[in-house]
Amino acid sequence: MRFQANRDVFSEAVSFAVKLLPQRTTLPILSGVLIEATENGLILSSFDYEVSAQTEIAADVEETGRVLVSGRLLAEIASRMPNAPVRFSTDESRITVKCGSASFTLLSMPVEEYPSIPQVNTESGLVPAEEFAAAIAQVAVAASRDDVTPVITGVQLEVSENSLGLVATDRYRVAVREINWDSGSNSNAETITALVPARTLQEVGKTFGHSGTISVAITNTDDRELIAFTADKKTVTSLLIKGNFPPVRRLFPETVDNYAVMNTADLIEATRRVQLVLEREAALRFTFTSEGLTLEAIGSEQAQASEAIDAILTGTDTVVSLKPQFLLDGLGAVHSEYVRISFTKTENPNKPGPVLITSQTSREEPGADSYKYLLQPNLLLR
Repeated sequence: MRFQANRDVFSEAVSFAVKLLPQRTTLPILSGVLIEATENGLILSSFDYEVSAQTEIAADVEETGRVLVSGRLLAEIASRMPNAPVRFSTDESRITVKCGSASFTLLSMPVEEYPSIPQVNTESGLVPAEEFAAAIAQVAVAASRDDVTPVITGVQLEVSENSLGLVATDRYRVAVREINWDSGSNSNAETITALVPARTLQEVGKTFGHSGTISVAITNTDDRELIAFTADKKTVTSLLIKGNFPPVRRLFPETVDNYAVMNTADLIEATRRVQLVLEREAALRFTFTSEGLTLEAIGSEQAQASEAIDAILTGTDTVVSLKPQFLLDGLGAVHSEYVRISFTKTENPNKPGPVLITSQTSREEPGADSYKYLLQPNLLLR
């Protein structure tokens, strides 16, 4: 096999292929990148039986063939090459990579033992890339990082005829966002769901965020439920998480009469300052009155803190205690100058319900997007 390729194009392709590979794997062969040189150019692929990445790039191919090489090592080499074309050749089990005056010799891995890359030939629909990436960033932060309960480490995608819903929870908060979905000729009245690992979906958002439109396909092949995202001659596939996602949408109230509106940046900065004296895992106390919002942290005998900021309250005075980092995660996902914090009720009048965080265009106008973030320190799903 022998080819020559643009250094930047080749480096970016290798970087994309290795990005989703696990840091450690029990099967060393799965740490490889498969490079296929065809008459039309190069195809670079990686696969660890759960996630795959594949991309096509242009190259001057002198001799076709396929080779498997350590992915992270090749990515490191490609990213540090001098500014010159990359010349790549194989001789039995040895691979030579040259670029300008730099030359590397690598050992190839047994390509015949490498698993087949999943191919998804169907198309379920299209999403606007920028909006999809923004929605992923808003919602995935609420997904659990605890592998003990795999079903809540994912983001649930809910496809209807013309909208795509994203939902995530870790039992302490729930995030929801809706975006446009173009089902094309695949119009279906039934809702299709796909539970995608949050980490994979976040990488998809970062990789395809500026790609214009992303093609999404959900398919069942050989008892394997897969989702594929394709744009700009790049494809990422992922196995779906098995299990029933908890019915968290029912936790959101239809209407809330008691709420406060404040400047998002002011609340973020005040929360960051006041939380400095807190012990780990402690909550901040937020007191909402007609005069504004007061934040209080009782850290220890040595340190306390409080701060007051402007807030417009509608309804009765309310006091809630919230974990500051969970609140900051929600506020960071509100892409508006103002934020609305709504106070839900429980059957116990002395115990406040979850707080609902939504965007607010101005002091009076609700936000235009559909982002909703429900938060309470012990919002346990039953």
